[in-house]
Amino acid sequence: MKSLIVLALAASLATEAVASPYQHAHQNAHRSLRRRAASRIERREPALASDCVATAIETVYELAGESIPNDKALEGLEDGSYAIVGESTPSPGVGAEFYEKETSSVPEPTPTPTPTPTPTPEPEPEDGGDYSGGGDGLSREFDSGKVPCSHFPSDYGAVAIDYLGTAGWTGIQRTPNYRPGDASISYIETAINGDGCTKGSFCSYACPPGYQKTQWPDAQGATRQSIGGLYCNSNGMLELTRKTHPTLCSPGVPGIYIQNDLGETVATCRTDYPGTESMVIPTVCNAGQKQPLTNPYSPDYYKWGSDATTAQYYVNKKGVSAKDGCVWNSDADHDARGNWAPVNIGTGKNKDGITYLSIFPNKPTTTAQLDFNIEITGDVSTKCALVNGQYTGGGNGCTVAIPDGGSAVIRYYK
Repeated sequence: MKSLIVLALAASLATEAVASPYQHAHQNAHRSLRRRAASRIERREPALASDCVATAIETVYELAGESIPNDKALEGLEDGSYAIVGESTPSPGVGAEFYEKETSSVPEPTPTPTPTPTPTPEPEPEDGGDYSGGGDGLSREFDSGKVPCSHFPSDYGAVAIDYLGTAGWTGIQRTPNYRPGDASISYIETAINGDGCTKGSFCSYACPPGYQKTQWPDAQGATRQSIGGLYCNSNGMLELTRKTHPTLCSPGVPGIYIQNDLGETVATCRTDYPGTESMVIPTVCNAGQKQPLTNPYSPDYYKWGSDATTAQYYVNKKGVSAKDGCVWNSDADHDARGNWAPVNIGTGKNKDGITYLSIFPNKPTTTAQLDFNIEITGDVSTKCALVNGQYTGGGNGCTVAIPDGGSAVIRYYK
């Protein structure tokens, strides 16, 4: 293959040619001879140097845009009557080979930066969250009087229930007239969505499934309202309200479980008691999952006056998320969720060591029917089930007794 190098020449009046073949200083000349680089170049890229090879190069000279014989051009270059415009004097010849060495003075090409991909947010779980976290701090003793009220104590085992809009707390009861040592509390104002735990408030919280809160004050409502949680003092710090229980969560009596044999999630919601008594503490059981149901030991649990108390749960229809079902929502009767959920569960262990476990309709609040069946199996005293809307024995609910050390499963199934 033949390639051309066309040299542009100028008369000697055109001053000097430039020194470097990689710089171009174009001159003003009356008569110019132009060199055109018309060679085909093949580029190689070895690791340390790149070389460019041009083969069978023919040099052509032009003067004033017209070609002139090579011998005449060379003769004019030798006697000084011609000069090359914009280049140093070439070495005439055919088949020239040249290399382009990469040195440290030539910067490496700047690579195009790879864009950092924007993380795709994880889809929200179908149940809005399982609310089973918080276990890392369950055995940690609470630093009473040293934790700001603006800090939700998830690092002490509590589980934030964010969908309520009260900064993770399950309920906030403002008691501006209360003073530590008071026998009862006459003024109680319940916080609403958007509020936080502020000075002069009792702030209640959830614990993971199988655990329950340990904190409530000796002083209760003057008209027997229940009050629960940590206290936000006048310094804006959280205080224990039962100093004999330095951790925020304690395990219930083991051995009671929910088994979800349905194809959809079921939210079973415990009342925040003592506290606002809204059923906002979720035990979320996804399809095929088994979760502990917290069973309080009544002699060591909250007393309403002098009476022992137990735990109560609301069972939502299948597919209702915790954020839709574990809320007090009096406008949702047509959805049969929240406080309108069709079925309740009651459980508690008495001083004799017997756990009583019940399922019963949420009457007179609603006549809605559950869209799945329930049965209690295990170390139980009798048969107890809800099948196709009918309770065992045909009555309004049923109860089993479980001996000390025994266990039972509340099974949700089609």
